[in-house]
Amino acid sequence: MSQIYFIAALWFLAALLSTILANQLKISMALMEIMVGAIIGYLAFKLNLTEKLTLNADWIKFIAGVAAIMLTFLAGAELNPDSLKSKFKEITIIGLVGFFAPFIGASFVAYYLLHWGLQASLLTGIALSTTSMAVVYSVMIEYGLNKTGFGKSLLGACFVNDLGTVIGLGLIFAPFTYKTLVFMTITVALIFVLPGITNFLIKHFAFKTAAIRTKWILFVLIAMAVLAIWSGSEPVLPAYIIGMILAKTMEKDNFFIRRIRTMTIGFLTPIYFLRAGALMSVSALIAAPFVFILLFLSKVFSKILGLYPVINHFKKHKDEKWYYTLLMSTGLTFGTISALYGLTNNIITREQYSFLVGTVIASAIIPTLIANKFFLPKHLVEEPVLDDQPPEISMKRK
Repeated sequence: MSQIYFIAALWFLAALLSTILANQLKISMALMEIMVGAIIGYLAFKLNLTEKLTLNADWIKFIAGVAAIMLTFLAGAELNPDSLKSKFKEITIIGLVGFFAPFIGASFVAYYLLHWGLQASLLTGIALSTTSMAVVYSVMIEYGLNKTGFGKSLLGACFVNDLGTVIGLGLIFAPFTYKTLVFMTITVALIFVLPGITNFLIKHFAFKTAAIRTKWILFVLIAMAVLAIWSGSEPVLPAYIIGMILAKTMEKDNFFIRRIRTMTIGFLTPIYFLRAGALMSVSALIAAPFVFILLFLSKVFSKILGLYPVINHFKKHKDEKWYYTLLMSTGLTFGTISALYGLTNNIITREQYSFLVGTVIASAIIPTLIANKFFLPKHLVEEPVLDDQPPEISMKRK
């Protein structure tokens, strides 16, 4: 047991250092955690200490999994369905283009230039078609863009993009079964019953019982994650839908949202992002840089070539257009999930898996760094409110 506490202490020390470095270098905290994790993973590999990091220990995988679920839920909670009706066309078109452009481009490159098999090439297209809801939402929070119409449309397009990835993975490699039907039926039922039950609990218990809202939301999210895994889907998908279902309820209590955000970003996501970076095989990328560079360019350039003309139709400000395009070019959660699915089911080799994961993680870092450095829409950015500050201090800062 002492070893678990020791490793946990080291990871949170790395998270603390990442936060300080991110502040000093003016880099997104999520990206800095990924980069620090990659450095730790590389040093551990060189010193033959990779197993000591316990990256595949159940407790670390659980914390990382819950982090992805909570980040996705919070992103969904930012999107009130009523406020998105006017942006439905924009979100749908951009999201679909964001999926199909890199799916076609990356599959083509893998099959014709790298001479991978058809199944491996299609899996490559799926893995590199994603966008990173976790990274995008983390960046939105840091710069206060999550409350703007720009941020809401970007998060909505990310959801449509990743929904296309999940459906594509299911149609090509994991055909729908009765379990999928059960999962979809229960998810649809939640749309009608979850707001009522949540409002009842809040009305009768929220201010009488300690943190009952947090406990209720965690129960619903983890229970649906179990159902999603059982059905062959991904646990983060219902989290986004649940967030949207409860968006109206959550927006009535901004302080409650900030408390959940503090728990998520302060405790859960450091493990998620650090682990993601540490899992990247830097040595494999160094050994065959051409493959890595080709895959990376196939993802990012196909995203840009497909998305920029479409986004140009909806956005007029130069920084908004490029910022939107570059953040849609990121990848992390669904990309690594798709790559792991391919490895587990012998669709791709371990070497191909390393290239895909390395490409996915690099796409989470490089486009976001460029976007924040050169194209941050400063006319939309407000001074971010720290989630651990009490309401009266937050009000003074506004």
